[in-house]
Amino acid sequence: MRIRKKTWTDAFEKILCGEKTFDARLANFACKPGDILVLEEYDHETKKYTGRKIEKEVTYVLNTRKQKYWSQSDIKKFGLQIIGFK
Repeated sequence: MRIRKKTWTDAFEKILCGEKTFDARLANFACKPGDILVLEEYDHETKKYTGRKIEKEVTYVLNTRKQKYWSQSDIKKFGLQIIGFK
């Protein structure tokens, strides 16, 4: 499945150069390993798409609602970090 999502310029540039190797999104859409994430650069100042796109294959999905390690009160107090690594 191909999933299109807007990505602000600063994040787009970091993904393009390889510095950012993860993405954090609201879990308001289905996504699974093997899907293709089409990230479309969006300039939030002009409120327009730039026309640049990056396609990335989804390799792992962590849904924080389905986690079993921490209590909801701890998550509310501290939040969660999504950590990318190589």
